[in-house]
Amino acid sequence: MSADLGIRLASDGARLVAEITPPDPLPLAQLLIGRPVEEAAELLPRLFNLCGAAQGHAARLALGLHGTAELAQREILRDHLAKICLIWPRLLDLPPRPLPENWAEGGAVLQDWIWGGPKPERLAAFLVSGKGVAPLLAEVAHRFSPGDAVADLPPLTNPMTLIPQENSPAGRVADAPLMHQAETLWGRGPLWRVLGRIIDLHRLAEAPLPSELRPDGTAVVAAARGAYALAADAEEGRLARLARVTPTDHLLVEGGALDQSLAALPPNKAELAALVVDILDPCFPVHLEMAANA
Repeated sequence: MSADLGIRLASDGARLVAEITPPDPLPLAQLLIGRPVEEAAELLPRLFNLCGAAQGHAARLALGLHGTAELAQREILRDHLAKICLIWPRLLDLPPRPLPENWAEGGAVLQDWIWGGPKPERLAAFLVSGKGVAPLLAEVAHRFSPGDAVADLPPLTNPMTLIPQENSPAGRVADAPLMHQAETLWGRGPLWRVLGRIIDLHRLAEAPLPSELRPDGTAVVAAARGAYALAADAEEGRLARLARVTPTDHLLVEGGALDQSLAALPPNKAELAALVVDILDPCFPVHLEMAANA
């Protein structure tokens, strides 16, 4: 899947806005409806190159099949570490960090690698410590002032409803003390979101992230970008209905995290728009351009 999010900045200093051209949707109904449920659940994750394991796990959970939670958890570990070790350092002009040995095993070794020792209690002190991921966080704090690129959204409560909601790894761990400190000092901007992904990784190293089958039959599972929701019905052993909402769907909804973050990015920091978008992490390629007028 691919698309362009044309993010344009008017020369008069108006706020950044996103012009979104989503990809042509896959004809999932044609591809999956009517197939045996096991076959449909096997095929679904193969149709998407991102969060495939989470999508497959959600489909199996919704259809009452044996789950694939372990694959979905490993996928989150991998994607989080790719951001923390490779992608964000490159965007911040920092040296890449080698992936920790045996990263897929999680546990205390991975947690110690994240923080360079015990998990810190005070964010401000950790930022200047040079330990673990502190240099990455410190550089984000340096690039963005308090209030920059902030998006204040209600918590995710209706995952199948396309309204502005905080469907992100940061939203998943918003209750953590370090997250409260980041929000108090900087707001729910890039630092809060990067820290959220780091704390999400810490929690995943400790225990599996949540999956649930809601009373209405909707499966909601953790994915690298937030929570993935899927509803499905079967008739006589064959898939009869399928509906899904992804974290990117919530990210791109009007008034959602992308809209709010770009609106709160000062015009004199427009060069940071690509970094803001990468931290938000839509599952589409992004194209940035300058426009003469909004």
